[in-house]
Amino acid sequence: MDRAWHPRVSMHRRSLRLHGYDYTRPGVYFVTICALSHQFGQVRSAEMVLSAVGAIARECWEGIPIHFKHVRLDAYVIMPDHLHGIVIFSDRPDRSAAVGHISPGALGAVVRSFKSAVARQVHALRGSRHAVWQRNYFDRIVRDQADLDTVRRYIRENPARWVRNRH
Repeated sequence: MDRAWHPRVSMHRRSLRLHGYDYTRPGVYFVTICALSHQFGQVRSAEMVLSAVGAIARECWEGIPIHFKHVRLDAYVIMPDHLHGIVIFSDRPDRSAAVGHISPGALGAVVRSFKSAVARQVHALRGSRHAVWQRNYFDRIVRDQADLDTVRRYIRENPARWVRNRH
């Protein structure tokens, strides 16, 4: 083990972030955020049909640039139990480095805010406080235009792939 033990962090729960990378940097990020169950809707004829919970997730996702002025959204898809999306960060003058922690406006803060907003509205809709999300999220730094095109195609084709993988 090369990391010191910390009582609030389980030894089995490692960060999924790229070690030493500043997630406030301008760039393009491909994120996947997983729900605890199939609650966002259904795929029918290779098209996603959102449930009321899925519509909340869409509204909150599309609202991210309202709350984070340095963020633009690109392609995204909400699937029955997860969301894939491309998040584009521009530079901002008040940027503080986010290496090793979640700095305001960093990718982790954006995802945390999104997940929190969805959970709050879903709890109000259901009248209960059952968990909506799995812990954490997955990200990949998009390196160049070819990579961005590949990620966009992956997102666009996700509902059709869902149908093929279920049959």
